[in-house]
Amino acid sequence: MIRSELIQKIADDNPHLYQRDVERIVNTVFDEITGAMARGDRVELRGFGAFSVKKRDARVGRNPRTGETVNVEEKHVPFFKTGKLLRDRLNGKS
Repeated sequence: MIRSELIQKIADDNPHLYQRDVERIVNTVFDEITGAMARGDRVELRGFGAFSVKKRDARVGRNPRTGETVNVEEKHVPFFKTGKLLRDRLNGKS
């Protein structure tokens, strides 16, 4: 599902809301999650999962095309851990 499909689904399920309002709500939620992660905070959505940021140390990598060694800088990457309720639903235990 992509963002526009999510917005359309929420708008269809809530006919009392205008689509532009649903779009604004969805964008605000995503912006808040992104902003919190950019500050290094953890975002937990109970039953769904938790978003966090992990630090990857600098390392020496290898260019797969040429075989040449390349220095890879330290970086921060997003990490998602599923919640128990989501895991159980995916595995048919609910």
